[in-house]
Amino acid sequence: MHQSMADTLYDVAIVGAGPVGSALALGLSRAGLETLLLDGRDPSEARRADGRNFALVTGSQRLFGHLGLADALASAGQPLHGLEAVDGGTHFFGRPSVLFADEDLDSADPGESLGIMVQAEQLQAGLDDAVSRADHLTLQAPAQFAGLIRRAAYVELDLAGADPVCARLVVGADGLRSSVRDALGIATEGRDYGKSVFTANVRLQSPHAGIARQLFLPEGPFAILPLPADRANLAWYMKRGAAEALSRCAPKDIEAELNHRLAEFAGEMRLDGPAGSYPLILQVANRLVAPRGVVIGDAARRVNPLAGQGLNQGFRDVAALMDCLEEASRAGLDIGSDVVLARYSEHRRFDGLGAALALDGIDRLFSNDSLLTKPIRAAGLLAAQKISPLRRILARQASATEDGVPGPMKGW
Repeated sequence: MHQSMADTLYDVAIVGAGPVGSALALGLSRAGLETLLLDGRDPSEARRADGRNFALVTGSQRLFGHLGLADALASAGQPLHGLEAVDGGTHFFGRPSVLFADEDLDSADPGESLGIMVQAEQLQAGLDDAVSRADHLTLQAPAQFAGLIRRAAYVELDLAGADPVCARLVVGADGLRSSVRDALGIATEGRDYGKSVFTANVRLQSPHAGIARQLFLPEGPFAILPLPADRANLAWYMKRGAAEALSRCAPKDIEAELNHRLAEFAGEMRLDGPAGSYPLILQVANRLVAPRGVVIGDAARRVNPLAGQGLNQGFRDVAALMDCLEEASRAGLDIGSDVVLARYSEHRRFDGLGAALALDGIDRLFSNDSLLTKPIRAAGLLAAQKISPLRRILARQASATEDGVPGPMKGW
């Protein structure tokens, strides 16, 4: 990995070195594009503990295989072999469930699973290590983006306390409150659900067999995502304030509340680490590109985290942008040109918006106790359970293996 130079013109400068930004940096550098990754973390400081866990679907796993990280991912994760959904608000109409299994992928690889659960710290550590060893990739850290100036053939990035850097294209992978998105003049729309998600890791009384389970309650879903050694990551949608209050309780009180409310569905649970919470909001950028700029991941959209689709939407962005920029580079085109960026926007804008609206619609449909919606929900779950072609279509969409996904998500 070479050192940064103030007079270097990079092909791409990526602001944000989380999983999405780091994955994109690795993909573009492997394609021979001179890539600068700006990381706000100080390498001299100890990393903050991160208790989050991510569900990476099949397409995201294939992307990591394309990046040469499949073995590292597999060694750190728990395979997902099924997805079950239960409507806890349809007692009168019964409690239908839908179970997607590995075989619903129709994969040519009989050993391929619906996805994998991986701890955020392990995922980031694997990416950080790969970044440190990559050719054509410069890491600058700590680096704080402070603004940009567009030139005719490149963009100049102002960094707090450091010399500016220049690139043909800037990518904002800097999260929900993206400074790059603001500097590019891209506005957002969305809504606050008035809810928060309580999250914790627990030990389960019964083996989970790699099955992710989701119970839809009138106040919102309760999800159990399998982790190694019959542990699980919980995500419980609650009214704003309730999740925060529960996460601050003593462990024995949290366990008592979980088991009182949800042991019938999940079995007895025991905390395995600290609990936390985060607010539930929907935020979508009104466009993904601007002259010589792109936003990806949470900078482009924060979706309802049903079925763990948030980070996976970011990896769809990564794969699509890799496809567009590699093709443009091979053709000798200016990778930051409006024509190239329009192709990326065409591929991801409506797909990403559609996913955000679909997840929002599912939450609206199931997070209530209305007599009008109960028969619709019951019929929908029964159809998905009993109609094999429909189940396979839904499974492939959820796992990012449907027709039309970018090449890197096919393992190319």
